[in-house]
Amino acid sequence: MLRIHNSLTRDKQVFTPIESGKVRMYVCGLTVYDYFHIGNARTLVVFDMVYRWLMAAGYAVNYVRNITDVDDKIIDRANKNGEPIEALTARMIVAMHEDTDRLGMLRPSVEPRATRHIDGMLNMIGTLVDKGMAYPADNGDVYFAVREFPGYGKLSGKSIDDLRAGERIAVNTAKRDPLDFVLWKAAKPQEPSWGSKYGNGRPGWHIECSAMCAAEHGDTLDIHGGGWDLQFPHHEGEIAQSEGASGKPFVKTWMHAAFLNMDNEKMSKSLGNVFTTREVLNKLDPVQGGEAVRFFLLRGHYRSEINYTWDILLDARGALVSLYTALRDTPPVKVEIDWNEPHAARFRDAMNDDFNTPMALAVLFELRNEINRTHSAELSGLLRALGGTLGFLQADPAAFVQGGAAGDEEAAEIDALILARNEAKKARNFAEADRLRDEIKARGIILEDGASGTTWRRA
Repeated sequence: MLRIHNSLTRDKQVFTPIESGKVRMYVCGLTVYDYFHIGNARTLVVFDMVYRWLMAAGYAVNYVRNITDVDDKIIDRANKNGEPIEALTARMIVAMHEDTDRLGMLRPSVEPRATRHIDGMLNMIGTLVDKGMAYPADNGDVYFAVREFPGYGKLSGKSIDDLRAGERIAVNTAKRDPLDFVLWKAAKPQEPSWGSKYGNGRPGWHIECSAMCAAEHGDTLDIHGGGWDLQFPHHEGEIAQSEGASGKPFVKTWMHAAFLNMDNEKMSKSLGNVFTTREVLNKLDPVQGGEAVRFFLLRGHYRSEINYTWDILLDARGALVSLYTALRDTPPVKVEIDWNEPHAARFRDAMNDDFNTPMALAVLFELRNEINRTHSAELSGLLRALGGTLGFLQADPAAFVQGGAAGDEEAAEIDALILARNEAKKARNFAEADRLRDEIKARGIILEDGASGTTWRRA
């Protein structure tokens, strides 16, 4: 029985979908003005894991992850680059897919783009205005009237009065209340705009997701996810808009992934510690890198902050290589997971306890130890199958352990050096064997001598 921590109720609840056997899931995606950073990767990988586990549990999942392709940052970057907004966003969407593919992520069921849902946004804005929950202002903007929605603050735990007391937003005389937020922004020179009965303009941030959720899922979702920082104001705004327009509960279960810190500090451009996922991946072996980063990102529970350093990432890669080494040394048989098998049952119980990946991965390491001791092909198959539910251990084990920084040509050279070393050992020319060993080591290769011969992997 799957239990999920609901950010709205602040406790774990048994997951019961609106429609039996089916899950409607929406996750806030990326604003495509640049390569996404490693903190973004954490959120994306977490919800890819959730998506995979829901399917492994037998659910038919409609996973919607939006793309924000009109935004202040996009406009500013396109102007700085001297290129059309459409060219910038198209290029960044291609790059996003390249990097999510490298992380072993499945494509969502649907990836709606904000600019293709303008009509839906305007329809929702019109409904809110008609209900008296939003109002056109003299400056051409349309604002949501926060005090007209009694439930505002229920997700983040913030009260309107507390927010008003701590208000630091610059005075905007067009607003009736400083807390009101924009639904429709009046057009400005050299900015993209769309026609509406309120005048030419473009959507505010929050309305995008409310409209896309309604278009793809209807009035109520099973799961809505995103990074912890989106709880307020973004997700709070979504609740107000969606429930204000429909009069129905918006989301049954809210999920939020915690932050990734850089060397125990919050990522910040001012500190110069923001790294794109592409930068990190490009520093790693191309065969191992994507899965190693994925493994690092899922080693910690999704609701716990994790710390990134290069050494911690390399440690995660080494742990993953050790799992692949067990598969390499004991070729697995293909198995259907028997969830009554003790290891599988513990793995399932961990994942069903709010997606407890640290405990689930601990089961994989228990299996690794038993495989190394017993050389059981059946257990090796189970290790591969369980890992597959989280997007791990599906590559060729020998190729993964060896890596592929220089391709097949270097692998052939290493194999030739190993053969020459073995011949030197047979001839009792130990000085030559040691020289060859040192030459191999200098290439960053670790040799492993076993009963079945010598194998190698990258250090």
